[in-house]
Amino acid sequence: MASPISPRRVALDGLSQIIGEGRMMSDVISDDVWMALSPPERATAQRLITETLRYLGRADHVLAPFLQRQPPLKVMNLLRMATVELMTGGAAHGVVNEAVKYAGSTKKTAPMKGLVNAVLRKITALDQADWEAAPNTMLPKWLRPKLAKAWGKSGVAAIERAHAVPPPVDVSVKSDPESWADRLGGQLLPTGSVRLATRGQISALAGYADGAWWVQDAAAAMPAQLLGDVSGQRVLDICAAPGGKTMQLAAKGAEVTALDISETRMQRLRENLDRTKLSATPVVADALTYKDAPFDAILLDAPCSATGTIRRHPDLPYVKTQTGIDDLVKLQRALLLASVQHLKPNGLLVYCTCSLLREEGEDQVKWLLSQTDDVQLQTPHAPGLDPDWVSPEGGVRLRPDYWQDIGGMDGFYMALLRRKGESLPG
Repeated sequence: MASPISPRRVALDGLSQIIGEGRMMSDVISDDVWMALSPPERATAQRLITETLRYLGRADHVLAPFLQRQPPLKVMNLLRMATVELMTGGAAHGVVNEAVKYAGSTKKTAPMKGLVNAVLRKITALDQADWEAAPNTMLPKWLRPKLAKAWGKSGVAAIERAHAVPPPVDVSVKSDPESWADRLGGQLLPTGSVRLATRGQISALAGYADGAWWVQDAAAAMPAQLLGDVSGQRVLDICAAPGGKTMQLAAKGAEVTALDISETRMQRLRENLDRTKLSATPVVADALTYKDAPFDAILLDAPCSATGTIRRHPDLPYVKTQTGIDDLVKLQRALLLASVQHLKPNGLLVYCTCSLLREEGEDQVKWLLSQTDDVQLQTPHAPGLDPDWVSPEGGVRLRPDYWQDIGGMDGFYMALLRRKGESLPG
């Protein structure tokens, strides 16, 4: 049954909370008003917010000639959302009428009703070429200069172009990825992930209910591959929830301890293990104080700015700031040092973050090597790993504009280290 509340109205309120109040999308969509919507309506509202954030730069560009001055945020967001919907295939009559109706529904926005109607009528007259030629949404001011220093203006522009493309869905499979690519009508990627050709209800696809695969971006699936053959080894997955890497390691035959500080997130990991019928030992604890016998290998997916996932989470630029980065860097360093102590001699450690920032990736590995003589960097090897992705210090740097001809990937950094022993394997 359809809700009496319009998904567009709910989406507009959510959009204004993200842009105006800095709320995360995940928090916005858990509000009671969202729960009153039917599942299809919630999906529609979330899509409207995501696409508006993704194309905000284009929307502002095409709206600018029709606005003498920018209206209040709620009205501006109404125009932005309607413009994106109109320029991405929305029915003009319904989109414009509902936007005008909403503008006239409150005392604060009623005086703008005529403006909304006039501007959107002009938008409907634009050619698709006008939309395609508009500039992409720029990265936030605190982040853009850092990435420009790392990869130049052309690199930043390439990342912004990648962010403007809705990301495909990748899955990791327990076994036989080539067969599952055929069954799902997807593409087998060089790294072994399967990229789905269409978007839809994931849980309705073949193999989901049976636990044959799980959703995991191809970039996020690579860190576990750096560990190589882990069959029969004791492996510690730090910051493990929701469990994508834990399931990878378990599927390879490792004896996995999945460690996470959040009971709520750990519950999702348990559910994923149940569905996939994979075995691991979930432990809710702080990795900085956790005690256990040394492990053969450790995967540390450290808390980070998540700037590498902006293409999937376009709300992040409006929520994240430079303010918390220094604290994250300190935490990452503490976790790195603790991880080394949890390793057996000659044990392997993979450090990774879904961040585009060097200070959360390359610089952290350099720092660790300057702090201890106990570890040494190893040459990374993994299926499909392009030599051009290996960064100067010896880690692996992935960017959203890589694989752009087949849909891109999340931004990631990863490095493989070995704790020194009495004698290193030759």
